[in-house]
Amino acid sequence: MSGVLGTHTHVQTSDERILDEGTAYITDVGMTGPLASVIGIRKEVALERLLTQIPWKFDVAVEEIELQGVVIDIDPQTGRSNDIKRIKVPLDERS
Repeated sequence: MSGVLGTHTHVQTSDERILDEGTAYITDVGMTGPLASVIGIRKEVALERLLTQIPWKFDVAVEEIELQGVVIDIDPQTGRSNDIKRIKVPLDERS
């Protein structure tokens, strides 16, 4: 197996490594989206929904957007991973 990439918490972990048999591993690759949000929704809207239990339209947050993930170098002959690197790239909302 070339890689095992976990995701769920939306918080990128710093435990990337190559296991003994050549499998790239990271607990959580992170997320792509607005950091200053509640799973992509403007914080104010998410909190208001939680506190009042009144449905509000989900407004997508647009500040502090970041691309997170990993790049894995895999040997095409063996399928073993040679390297795994985390990436975190701030994205300008105008791009």
